[in-house]
Amino acid sequence: MIDLNADLGEGFGRWRLTDDEALLSVVTSANIACGFHAGDPSTMRRVCAMAAERSVRIGAHVSYRDLAGFGRRAMDLPLDELADEVAYQIGALDTFAKAAGTRVRYVKPHGALYNRTVHDEGQAAAVVEGLRLAGLTLPVLGLPGSRLHLAAEQAGLPTVTEAFADRAYTPQGTLVSRREVGSVLHDPGEVARRSVAIARGEPVTTHTGGRIRLRARSLCLHGDTPGAAELAHAVRAALHGAGVRIEAFA
Repeated sequence: MIDLNADLGEGFGRWRLTDDEALLSVVTSANIACGFHAGDPSTMRRVCAMAAERSVRIGAHVSYRDLAGFGRRAMDLPLDELADEVAYQIGALDTFAKAAGTRVRYVKPHGALYNRTVHDEGQAAAVVEGLRLAGLTLPVLGLPGSRLHLAAEQAGLPTVTEAFADRAYTPQGTLVSRREVGSVLHDPGEVARRSVAIARGEPVTTHTGGRIRLRARSLCLHGDTPGAAELAHAVRAALHGAGVRIEAFA
């Protein structure tokens, strides 16, 4: 059994990056941008409504305040300020989720904040503090063994492990930097085969040629990857063909 999540609502004004409607027909959980790396009020409302119509779970995809860099630039800011900004984003998205007749079900950091909270104890704790400030007790989606998950567990919050179908991994189980060639996988057949292996708990190949097992209750499909909808359909079909049940975790 595995959940399929995708980053959605990553547009701004008239500009749209993700094919939200197509991906919402495939995934079971939607990581919706909350306005800091992408997204705006109308986009959040629209994607929340579409997700609710399809019974797709809504997650707050919180980020550094970095529209120009799409949230992929690491930032050093006061930890109380980071906590405030996380709470702000969750609250904004929850307003539109409730308007659609549902609610935010989980939280997942985006981009540089996601990668930073794998190792940075302070920023990981700030993300969890943001959840507390928002007044919600929600699962935190992230890499297994991350500082983010440790901070969530210490705060009594549930954690959900995830893996990435379309990203290359280091031997340590972390994501290869997007600055490196081959960090993002584009071949639908390869991505589908990796997805089945991850869901079955079988090893996958790292970028150095080794083998690693990835613990995951949820599998991420990046919405901004070229051909994301086709990749998502290929993954879902391969999982069904392998007898893997696709089901939301929240």
